[in-house]
Amino acid sequence: MPILLRRQSVLPGFDLTLGFTLAYLSLIVLVPLVAIVIKTTALTFPQFWATVTAPRVLASFRLSFGASLIAAALNTVFGLLLAWVLTRYRFPGRRFMDALIDLPFALPTAVAGIALTALYSSNGWIGQMLEPFGVKVAYTPLGVLIALVFIGLPFVVRTVQPVLADLESELEESAATLGASRWQTFYKIILPTLLPALLTGFTLAFARAVGEYGSVIFIAGNMPLVSEITPLIIVTKLEQYDYTGATAVASVMLLASFVLIFAINGLQSWNRKRYTGLG
Repeated sequence: MPILLRRQSVLPGFDLTLGFTLAYLSLIVLVPLVAIVIKTTALTFPQFWATVTAPRVLASFRLSFGASLIAAALNTVFGLLLAWVLTRYRFPGRRFMDALIDLPFALPTAVAGIALTALYSSNGWIGQMLEPFGVKVAYTPLGVLIALVFIGLPFVVRTVQPVLADLESELEESAATLGASRWQTFYKIILPTLLPALLTGFTLAFARAVGEYGSVIFIAGNMPLVSEITPLIIVTKLEQYDYTGATAVASVMLLASFVLIFAINGLQSWNRKRYTGLG
């Protein structure tokens, strides 16, 4: 009669591990989010609506979410190109370039903001070259966009790189042998495989950008109704001891971020079902 051996796990039992995981997530993630919602409920709905629809707040929403979406989209395109070059080609300086991708992770955000401001101001290395063309970057919404692109790029590159490394080059060679063009090979073979990773990188880049503060306030100029980001609105309200107003604005950002993340996760799930024949 065969003896069934119970599979041993390196970690403690499921109940203990699950309990620790839920407790840790609750303390680190859920409790702060619930605190924001509870604090916001101290406002009546007319008060809440008046707070989040004030012209200054709406302008900051448009800038923060709009610039974050554009920056995440740009990072998705150029992050894919960078990941492709670093994965598929060997050239002098490749390791240095690969390490340089992680610089926004290691660099303090305030340092990044000061460096970008110095580069793109009217007397900076890059800003003075753009000045004759009438292009002003520092202290404008364009400066906000550049800062968000800078801090979000590594999320896309590091998300796509492992998938590209695991992608069999034989698939591309087989497609070329069967007469597929380069565009058809990319669209039919490569893109379906990379799409979940690209969407994940886009989501991470957007989530980082929409809440970014340190690297943006230096280059933004922080002009009300022009280049003022939503995190700065929240900080300003906190400095004025308007805690309910700050949590009201934060709750709108939280809700919008949740909606976008859930939508992208749903799109990822639909894409997996579509290409695996499960849908």
